[in-house]
Amino acid sequence: MVPAAFPYRILLAGLILPVAIVLGEFPTSFKLQRTTPSSQQLNLSQLIARDAARHRRLLTSSGGVVNFSLNGEYNPFITGLYYTKVFLGSPPKEFHVQIDTGSYIPWVSCKSCNDCPKKSEFPFQLNFFDPGSSSTASLVSCSDQRCNLRLPSSDFICASNSNQCDYNITYDDGSGTFGHYVSDLLQFDTVRNGSVTTNSTGTIMFGCSVFQSGDLTESNGAVDGIFGFGPQNLSIISQLASQGIAPKVFSHCLKGDNSGGGILILGKIVEPNIVYTSLVRSQSHYNINLESISVNGKKLAIDRSVFATSNNSGTIVDSGTTLALLAETAYDVFIDSINSTVSPSALQPITEQLSGMEEQCYSFKSSDNVPTIFPQVSFNFSDGASMILNPQDYLLLQNNTNGVAIWCLGFGKIPGSEQTFLGDVILKDKIVVYDLDNQTVGWVNYNCKSQLPH
Repeated sequence: MVPAAFPYRILLAGLILPVAIVLGEFPTSFKLQRTTPSSQQLNLSQLIARDAARHRRLLTSSGGVVNFSLNGEYNPFITGLYYTKVFLGSPPKEFHVQIDTGSYIPWVSCKSCNDCPKKSEFPFQLNFFDPGSSSTASLVSCSDQRCNLRLPSSDFICASNSNQCDYNITYDDGSGTFGHYVSDLLQFDTVRNGSVTTNSTGTIMFGCSVFQSGDLTESNGAVDGIFGFGPQNLSIISQLASQGIAPKVFSHCLKGDNSGGGILILGKIVEPNIVYTSLVRSQSHYNINLESISVNGKKLAIDRSVFATSNNSGTIVDSGTTLALLAETAYDVFIDSINSTVSPSALQPITEQLSGMEEQCYSFKSSDNVPTIFPQVSFNFSDGASMILNPQDYLLLQNNTNGVAIWCLGFGKIPGSEQTFLGDVILKDKIVVYDLDNQTVGWVNYNCKSQLPH
């Protein structure tokens, strides 16, 4: 989720993740859970509506890594987002926070909040942070250098009468949060030689929300707060890295089969076949340079300028989006190419406009071996890096009844948008590394059910 100035939402969504951080020999772990029960399934149109709402508003130390094992199931027709249980303050109090790679401000609901949700549909009780009940908590003043990490500055407010560092974020869908910054201990488990202790701490600055609006007030999907993992200095990954508690690198590997799960690691996964492409510098998200798209080895006639990064265009690696959303100009050419390959075999192509987004589906006989009908797709990036997608990597079976199967592409577009988002549909079954130290993102196909290399 990102502020209104940045119209994208980047989340870890749809799976259950237990997470861990490793410092040299000392891994630190947090368990991530899915916020939406697996019994609540959505059809593709509902997924598209969810992604449309998201994008109207927008997750290696020198000695080791921190890893978080994931549980649950991967199913693109199950909605969800990732949250983890963290402990804040002294004595430590439990909070369930969403892990968001699209924002950088961490915050939790404050005891004095009157508009925050009081209950959640998920299996935990909502908690509220009380600075007065923690012996290690302190309010952040305007003179504190951390209050000057104002990017964008509109998210920070200094109250002249109290010298208190406040924040105010409004998201494009109208939801928002306001509060003041506090500093306190983040407490987490440390693993040493296979045993687990709880002696590791790091001091972090986070928001204490006293007001929430819009979707943040709904009990449907309510959590205690949001921990941003974006590339900015105030994000959780950046704060922990600055203290040597975690590296400024993180990775994930999401299982693509029905067993689901995966792993999120604060650290770099070492795998010799990972290909890397450079991040676009001075961006608020994980922007990379997409140069072309190929279908069955043939490069499509799309001008490279369509993918160039600007205020209203560019390509973002977005682990919180279910689908892969293409710039409108690129999407239309791409669908034409797919249709020329598939249409002779399909009973009927189906194109629908739903919630401001377009989806492309096809009906086939249930007996058809559909994945063999669709072409291989390649996304080609700077530095010679390509992401090769076989049909099973991007096809979604929506339903199969009465001898007719409806298959949909895991690609969509928002009419009028020239932005591209690489979502979970094409990120699954891959190790994906976000290396902020070296300003690169890398990936390699990988069976995420297997033990990860290290």
